[in-house]
Amino acid sequence: MEMTTTARPPVIRQFAATWQFIRRWPVIPGAVIALLVVMGLFGPYIAPHDPVIASALDRHIPPVGMETCLGTKCKSGSWTHPLGTDHVGRDVLSRIIVGSRISLIVAALSLVVGLIVGTSIGMISGYLGGVFDEIITRIVDIWLALPFLMVALLVVLIFGQSLGVVFLLLAVLSWVGFVRVVRAQTLQLKEMDYVALARIAGASPNRIIWRHVLPGVINSAIVIATLNVGNLILAEATLSFLGAGIPPPTPAWGVLISEGREYISTAWWQTAFPGVGIFLVVMSLNFLGDWARDRFDPRLRQLME
Repeated sequence: MEMTTTARPPVIRQFAATWQFIRRWPVIPGAVIALLVVMGLFGPYIAPHDPVIASALDRHIPPVGMETCLGTKCKSGSWTHPLGTDHVGRDVLSRIIVGSRISLIVAALSLVVGLIVGTSIGMISGYLGGVFDEIITRIVDIWLALPFLMVALLVVLIFGQSLGVVFLLLAVLSWVGFVRVVRAQTLQLKEMDYVALARIAGASPNRIIWRHVLPGVINSAIVIATLNVGNLILAEATLSFLGAGIPPPTPAWGVLISEGREYISTAWWQTAFPGVGIFLVVMSLNFLGDWARDRFDPRLRQLME
């Protein structure tokens, strides 16, 4: 005879309720993103050490609880530098905390430029059609055919390495993914009966786009935004790793990995911990994107409930 829910022991019932809550709501990804926001906003104030000031005496101190030896000289980790120090004695934890601000700016850039610009162009292109739609479609196709890293390296070579150049490159990259999906949905929505009725009632194209088409595509745009943020963070880290991203001494996770690659056999923590940070943030954003898709799509939402 099967045990009913009410007949289960209290510990099992509590575990089942907790598991159901975690499955229904993105608790762990949300906590990771919330931590990223807190570090990005208050990083310089909560970092235990200055992320830029170096100390040759503190070079390559291991994480707390570990010990490394080079020849006859050994160093032990301590809570003064919980994640160790890098090749010039800077605190790794402080540089990760302050460097998260770059990832937060990249995320905001994707949401603002990609969500607003990409969604707007996609709706206008799909609704108006004609020559304008053809031009936008060809621009998107050409841009997607270009190798982004090669273009980025060429732009940095011409204009120099700076924060502005990196953010401009990421902004140009962020809007393209929205256009194709939003345009395809707009092409379907503009043939719906309620849009035809609004057109017959004398509504202008502007009003139809923003009052009738936008509510139908905004859910997909939000999902694309959450997934796009992770891709942009990876793109920024890749550019910084290749030396074409954030200029030193500004700490960024890609910069930290690039600086530590020469010491990975003797000081692995210099690259491992920033890499774990990138992995957690990107995976959390992907999970949030999947959850948003399941919650906002009425068909998938019925399955979840």
